[in-house]
Amino acid sequence: MTTGTSIDGRHPRAGRVVLVAGLGLVVVAALVLVTTGNTGIRYSADHDGTVPMWNRWIPALAGIALIRLIPPAPDRTWPDLVAPYREAVPLLLAGVAFAAVMPLLGGEPAYTGVKLALLLGVPLVVFLAARRRPPRWRPGPAPADAAHRWGPALPVAVWLVLSYATPLAVPASDWGRTVTVVELVVVLLVGFAVNALLEELFYRRWLQTRWESLLGRWPAIVLTSLVWAAWHVAIQGSGRPGVDLASVIVNQGVTGLFLGYLWSRYRRMWPPLVAHGAVNAAPLLLGL
Repeated sequence: MTTGTSIDGRHPRAGRVVLVAGLGLVVVAALVLVTTGNTGIRYSADHDGTVPMWNRWIPALAGIALIRLIPPAPDRTWPDLVAPYREAVPLLLAGVAFAAVMPLLGGEPAYTGVKLALLLGVPLVVFLAARRRPPRWRPGPAPADAAHRWGPALPVAVWLVLSYATPLAVPASDWGRTVTVVELVVVLLVGFAVNALLEELFYRRWLQTRWESLLGRWPAIVLTSLVWAAWHVAIQGSGRPGVDLASVIVNQGVTGLFLGYLWSRYRRMWPPLVAHGAVNAAPLLLGL
């Protein structure tokens, strides 16, 4: 009798279930928005402005297509052992808890405090505990060839152009013209650290990487993207739970596929950091 577990401890059957269910959820979310006439999705937590949901899909899908042009990483990108569940499960639960707790909070500074506790504090505890129970698991090194070192520049550049220099672009914000240069720089740096850097470390490098070793590349990318998308309901919701959840799934969820594939294919942090950083900073900078 088969259990769906491969000889090395990976779970391809479970991965297929996660992949089909996750992509199915994206399709259902899109249908919900189309049938309810809510195809305009919020692109910022700072105001209620919207853009058509496919404006976010086209750059992400174009980026994914370009990433496919780069040959896959060598087989030795991964170690022989799969990630232990004692690391993978607590990280996943921390991500789910963050999405569940955020709507219950009253804004800052609670948002940032909970974010640091769950997305940084929990991983630190997990990793410290892992050091005491060898063999310690870690992903393999990034491929050293030029294609993987510089290849991400093309999909990232195309994604940036489509997202911010074409009719698909989100409207620029004039907020940057209402504050001093020092205030603007501080906001951008703090926002990058707390949002782009922390989120990409947690969701892509730590969470996705471990589940990728257990379930496979695309199941882990889809799983992580949905968990990452869900917490945005708290800051971009309109008070309609079903529509709000569908909106973040077709917005951040699809963008997460692009970010996750960038990390998975190249195993370098700078590509998703540049893209994620642009999501928060580009509208402010373009408004100048």
